This record gives sequence, structure tokens and C-alpha cells, in this order.
Amino acid sequence: MADAQAREKILGAFLTLLAEKRFERIELSEVAQLANVSLGDLRGEFGSTFDMVASFFRETDKKVLSGGESSKLDPELADQPARDRLFEVLMRRFEALSPHREAVRSLYKSARTNPQLAMGLNKLAVRSQQWMLSSAGVGSSGLIGGMRAQALAGFFARATQTWLDDEDPGLARTMASLDRQLATAERLAGFAKEMCRFLPRCAPRRSRRDEAAFPEDPNAPLAV
Repeated sequence: MADAQAREKILGAFLTLLAEKRFERIELSEVAQLANVSLGDLRGEFGSTFDMVASFFRETDKKVLSGGESSKLDPELADQPARDRLFEVLMRRFEALSPHREAVRSLYKSARTNPQLAMGLNKLAVRSQQWMLSSAGVGSSGLIGGMRAQALAGFFARATQTWLDDEDPGLARTMASLDRQLATAERLAGFAKEMCRFLPRCAPRRSRRDEAAFPEDPNAPLAV
């Protein structure tokens, strides 16, 4: 069995099980049985069930980033503010997650009572949001980029709570929630910029890295 085919079968089996039961109750042997692979083949592809979660995040990223025409920003948005560009990218992420809504719901439930899982999911989410920022043309590298990604991961998680129960095919509630979260991020970015003017440690740094950290361009990316 080709490696790619095996991984796809295993990940599909894992997501099916995750939609039916809590993450911590899924046995590796169950995944192997449902995927119709041996435990040896399973071990050759994944080291743990959390590795499968990481693969799920990675595959979702790839769908958003390289999903054909739907992965491309509307040309009319190219000159729009970062908030609008991020909105489009993150709505594409919800579309990519749509077939696995119950699996996502299960992960969220488990994370509430499993701190280790929650920390691991946060790390994966921040990494994914760095890619989403890049897709929207927003800087994601360095300290500022890492702060943006961490903040965006939190805002996206809050919007996801709405998405999980949004039965409208048009995702009106989800769009409204995401828009509110991005508006909050935008306000925090402005607040951080103003505070930096008065902080002794920040002011000299601003003079050296003004454009990198807090650009004056009204279309500048979020800096949270």
C-alpha cells in the first residue's frame, strides 16, 4: 500500500472515530482495524493519536492554501485591509473543516478537561494560523508574527465555538462571530500601538523598527 494512501485511510478512520467518541478513548488498535491496516503499518505512518491530530491540522492547512481556485483571494481584496483578507482566508478554513465538524467538536470537548491536549492543540493552532496569516499577505515571522498567530488562534477558536452550532448553510452566525473577533483584534492592535508610544522600552525599538512592528499604513496587518 502506498504511503500516501495508507496515511489517508488511517487519518480518515481516526476522524471517523473522533466524531463518535472522545479523543482520549480512541485506541490505536481501533484505528488500525477501521482503516484495515496492521498495527505495524499504522506505526510506520503515525507515532500516536496526537500525531493524527497534527496531520489533520496540516491537511486542513493544505486545503486552504492549495485548494485550487477556491484557495485564491478575490483579486478585489488584494488592496483591502488585513482584516478583510484574514476574514476570507479563515472562512475558507471553516469550509475545509466542514466535513469534520463532529470531530472538531469532540476535540474541543476533550481539550476542556485535558490540559496536555489543550496545550498541544494550541501549538498546532498557532502554527496553522501562521500559514493563514501568510495566505492573507500578513507577516507571520519573528516575534511580532508569533504574537499575531497566537492571538489569531484564540480569536479563531472563539469563532469556532459559534461555527460548531451554526446550522445555516450560509454560515451567517459564523461570519458575524468571526467579524467580531477580527474587529477585537484590530482594536487591540491599535491599543498596542498607542501604548508603545509611552513605554520606555518600546519607544527606542519603535524608532528602529517602526515599519516592521507598527506600520502607519491603514492597510497594515494586525499586530497583536
